[in-house]
Amino acid sequence: MSADWFFDDPPNIAVITTRQILELGYPILHVTHDAEDAGWQVLCGTTNDPSDARIIGLGEAVQIDSSLMELANLPLGWKATRVSKDVPWIRKPK
Repeated sequence: MSADWFFDDPPNIAVITTRQILELGYPILHVTHDAEDAGWQVLCGTTNDPSDARIIGLGEAVQIDSSLMELANLPLGWKATRVSKDVPWIRKPK
């Protein structure tokens, strides 16, 4: 991994995202680092429909939104949210 990769997980680890982010360009506004399986979810907050779910690599998610690097140390069982892509992330336990 490169010196500028701050996640403990590799860039190719699977991440759950949404069709809206990938296909429609919606911003990433909700991120979770799940305690149960240490998985990451990068979501838009507009859908809970399982048919909208997509799997990408963490590195691809960071390419979509480089501000995700700010969340590299998000603890297990925590989430980060924001109301738009232009405001800072707010972290809190899930």
